[in-house]
Amino acid sequence: MKQQFDYDYVIIGSGFGGSVSALRLGEKGYKVLIIEKGKWYQGRDFPKTNWEFKKWLWLPTFKMFGILKMTIFRHTTIISGVGVGGGSLVYANTLPIPKSEFFNSGNWKGLANWENELKPHYAVAEKMLGATKNPKFYDADIALQKVAGQMGRFDKFEAPKVSVYFGKADKEVSDPFFNGEGPDRVGCNFCGQCMTGCPNNAKNSLDKNYLYLAQKKGVKVIAEKLVTSVKVINEGDPDSGYTIEFKDSTSYFNLGLGSVKTKGVIFSGGVLGTVRLLLDMKAKKFLQKLSDEVGNHIRTNNENLSLITTRDKNLDLSKGIAIGSIFSPDDDGHVEAVRYGAGSNFWKILIIPMVFGKNVFVRIFQLLKELILHPTVWIGNYFRKDYAKRTVILLFMQHLDSTIKLKRGWFNLSSKVSSGQKPTPFIPMAKTVADKVAKEINGNAFMMSTDILLGSPSTAHILGGAVIGKDKEHGVIDKHQKVFGYQNMYVCDGSAMSANPGVNPSLTITAMTERAMSFISKK
Repeated sequence: MKQQFDYDYVIIGSGFGGSVSALRLGEKGYKVLIIEKGKWYQGRDFPKTNWEFKKWLWLPTFKMFGILKMTIFRHTTIISGVGVGGGSLVYANTLPIPKSEFFNSGNWKGLANWENELKPHYAVAEKMLGATKNPKFYDADIALQKVAGQMGRFDKFEAPKVSVYFGKADKEVSDPFFNGEGPDRVGCNFCGQCMTGCPNNAKNSLDKNYLYLAQKKGVKVIAEKLVTSVKVINEGDPDSGYTIEFKDSTSYFNLGLGSVKTKGVIFSGGVLGTVRLLLDMKAKKFLQKLSDEVGNHIRTNNENLSLITTRDKNLDLSKGIAIGSIFSPDDDGHVEAVRYGAGSNFWKILIIPMVFGKNVFVRIFQLLKELILHPTVWIGNYFRKDYAKRTVILLFMQHLDSTIKLKRGWFNLSSKVSSGQKPTPFIPMAKTVADKVAKEINGNAFMMSTDILLGSPSTAHILGGAVIGKDKEHGVIDKHQKVFGYQNMYVCDGSAMSANPGVNPSLTITAMTERAMSFISKK
């Protein structure tokens, strides 16, 4: 008897990969369900500042169901998004295309002419996400521009393309992107609150484009549900489909248990969601044919986060969009001026003065020296009420490659270095830029305490773990992002990225998913 399915495809996660998949499959006539563990957040639902932990942080154990999650591993601290729209709710809107090196390196090298094949899909992704160059520079951007000039790299400074509707500040207009098919929008007022959730309906998060249009095509979204298992209905029949089981993600109790049968499944829960679930399913023998490469080839984008706090009360570093300017200080690096809106002062409790050293003992000695010689600089920061206004975050990234591996531990995932040098926050060029910006704005450079004490970088761009390979001995998915060994099963999120982009990856995840969906025929 022919198997009856509830859906043609179930998509696990609603970030860039999940939302793109949903729209394109919906347009092709498929019956689609998205399962998202986070909550719906829009407009006034977002926290006013990042002190509103219940709306900002995702810590279900403490009844916090916000839009940002922090996960600490031995080799990296990961910052990721949670909610309907995934990382688009908390990301800094920035949509760069990586340098050519990205397309010719990593696990996918040589399997396709990636730069040429992805080019038209980048164009579609930019149009869908409303990519527009930032039209205004504010104090933090101007400081970075001056530093670029001092370093002889003025021509490498630019306004980034960002996923924001500018229009006229605070003025509502009918959908300006999709010929009236999308929602009404409001012009950006440059409040700097992009990463705590745009309160003004100006940010082009996924619920304003891909997800919005997908729902109009009949795609169903259920929020606050955590997928616990993906099982093949009949291992002997490759077309038998899958059973997806899930539970309530915002309850202490196992309420809201449910399951659906689907012909196809797309993993789009980001590295932490997808890789964890795949590792669990392989260990429990629910998906026995999965490659042994699951969890391997994970990249941190080689990042350094430094926070520069000025003593100049005439500067307002919170004004503008989340990332309003970028420049390349050398051929391998990429740095951005990042801001939070006024009042979002949470990060000050996690920072300590920037010090570099070959081991933790050297760094602790340097910190003690800082405390003795400059106590008011360090301790005074914790009492600063206008911290966000006085602080610019410098995000430095490199396309140079190094990888770690995530594996199942007794109680959680753990990390280890798998190839190359271990990821490090101590990047000399990042320190050079931070010191120059600090001098330019009469300030001091700080870093995350976890970075300095653990010697591991923080990253908002964790990538890989289910990478593209020529076969299952070299990767988890093929060049069409289809999982080796299974029918109608795909990975479409950051865990599919198979090289280090050295820039913000959202546009690339979107373009890769557009390409992957183009290979699926109409129903």
